[in-house]
Amino acid sequence: MKNHSRFTLFVICHFSFVILFTGCTGKSIYTPAPSVLPENIRKVAIENFKNSTVYYGMEDKLTMAITDEFIRDGRLAVVNSAKADGILRGEVSRYVLEPLTYDENHVVQEYKLWILVDVSFIDRLKNEVIWHEKNLEGNYRYFVSDMTEEEAREMIWEKLSMQILKRTVKGFGSVTGISDKKVPDKKIELKLK
Repeated sequence: MKNHSRFTLFVICHFSFVILFTGCTGKSIYTPAPSVLPENIRKVAIENFKNSTVYYGMEDKLTMAITDEFIRDGRLAVVNSAKADGILRGEVSRYVLEPLTYDENHVVQEYKLWILVDVSFIDRLKNEVIWHEKNLEGNYRYFVSDMTEEEAREMIWEKLSMQILKRTVKGFGSVTGISDKKVPDKKIELKLK
């Protein structure tokens, strides 16, 4: 009986301590991280992405997908650079088409398509970088019997545009790029062409 009453006293004291120092002070232990997007940014310009790969025209399709995603979301107005509060810039840095499975005749049946982009968001008025994400990865596995490489790229553009919007609006930690250690080697990229 004596041990039971000590345990009860311990629980009551512990519970009272927690309430006293968290609830009664008016301050909570948890405070959410501040938004990375400054209050002054209401309009964004999405510049044409650059392309450092040998695949012509991909940067235009990615830029269009990102613009469409920002317009669809509606939280930030998409305008030209002269009227923008923030500017989104990027570059397609890697494009790797990796064969995954083969049939009995050594014909590729499944691919993994990797596309890496470097993206920055700049406060135009202060001329400072709000965020920069290196090696933002879009990848998609597909069977050649189900879709084409172009259709797989479209899936990646959709994923990347949602990630870039989320990174812009929700801030640090919502989306991150992959480590340089996980980036496919350039030698592999050249062999796959």
